[in-house]
Amino acid sequence: MKNDRDLGVPAEVIRDPKANEVIRAWVANNGLVCALRPTTWEKSWAWGIVLADVARNVANALRDERGDEPSLTLKGIQEVFNREMADPTEEPTGSFV
Repeated sequence: MKNDRDLGVPAEVIRDPKANEVIRAWVANNGLVCALRPTTWEKSWAWGIVLADVARNVANALRDERGDEPSLTLKGIQEVFNREMADPTEEPTGSFV
């Protein structure tokens, strides 16, 4: 039974026997909680591609849901990302399991 808090698994993932989950993210206790496979790719810089692809997916989803212009959404995401990388609002806590 699907919980209303859980996102569905896309049909494309279900159809691909080689699909591999690499990251999940939640907002819990007023912060971001992540589960991930950090060594999915040999080169750690590949995570930059993942984060860029996630940003594009967010921009496209907001276009579809609210009519937001993807280029403006991406510009805002990039500006905040760069600020957050330079001066984090908080440091990650927890441990890798």
